[in-house]
Formats: sequence, C-alpha cells, structure tokens
Amino acid sequence: MIDLIGQEIIDAFLNNFWSVGAFYTLALVIVVSGLLVVLMKNIVHSVLWLAVCFIGMAGLFLTLDADFLAAVQVLVYAGAVCIMVVLAIMVIRRADMKLSNPFNTQVYAAAGVVALVLAVCTFLAARTQWLVSRARVPENTVEPIATLLLSKYVIPFEVVAVLLLVALIGALLIAREVKADADTDAGQAD
Repeated sequence: MIDLIGQEIIDAFLNNFWSVGAFYTLALVIVVSGLLVVLMKNIVHSVLWLAVCFIGMAGLFLTLDADFLAAVQVLVYAGAVCIMVVLAIMVIRRADMKLSNPFNTQVYAAAGVVALVLAVCTFLAARTQWLVSRARVPENTVEPIATLLLSKYVIPFEVVAVLLLVALIGALLIAREVKADADTDAGQAD
C-alpha cells in the first residue's frame, strides 16, 4: 500500500515537473522571440521571429489541452498572418532590406508606457481572485466548436472571411498606388 501511494506521488510530481518545465521553456521562447521581433533591423527576420512566437503560443495552448486553439494559432497566425506580412513586404519591394525595420527615436517613452502597462497588469493579477476548476478537460474539443462554427455561426464566419479578403485586396491596391506615386515622384526629380 505504501509503495502504491509513493508511486502515485512520484508520478504526480513528474507529471507536474514536465508541465511546469514545458510552461517555462515555452514562456522563455515567447519572450525572447517577442524581443527579437522588436529588435531585429530586417523586417523579414522580424516576421520569422513572430512566427516562432506564435508557435510558442500554440505550444502553451497544447499544454492546456486546447488542441483546437493550438491548431488555429499555427494555421491562422503563424501561417496566414506571417505570409500576409511577407506578401506585403514583397509588394512594397524595397531596394535595401537590411535596414527595413528602423528603430523609433521614442524608445524612452515607449519603455515608460510598457513599464506602466506591466505595473497595471501585475497589480490587477495580484488582486484577482483566481478560480481553479477541477473539472476534467473534455477529450474531444474540436467537434463541438466545428459544429457551432459550421451551423449556428456560419454566416458570421463567412462574413469575417470576406471582410479579411476585402482588407487584403484593399491593402494591395493601396500599396500599389503608393509605389506608383513614389515612382512618379522619382521620375520627376530626375
């Protein structure tokens, strides 16, 4: 009996150890890649680090048994958003991409705002009475969400898809007009 209880304690400790280890590893990946997104001078490298940050977030969702959110995080954010940013970069076609992500001169003001937001978030997190649910996570989390998205919420789902398509086409048209205006101005200067 004592050996059985001891084995349960060891199993619980190892399970908790790996969960906590995965959390801190993924948190470190997210924070470091987030900093690299901001600090990289090449915008293409920033986008690649943004994809790493999004994949780290998907890993956090997996540790919480939220497999649908993890899949959406990888497909929508790491896939679609990063590809859209790279597409926008390619449409703009800057000659020198090495310094395509210039630093802002208002670093100290931004640091102050970040410190203020961090202080407010820390204060609110410390004062919140967190409720911990002891209920088990359902084994199948994708099917109920898919059923709702493709039945009750199919119209809003499709409206969002069309809205995103219109926004992408509008961004491409605006980028083309700005590029054409810049080429015209450069031709007149010669």
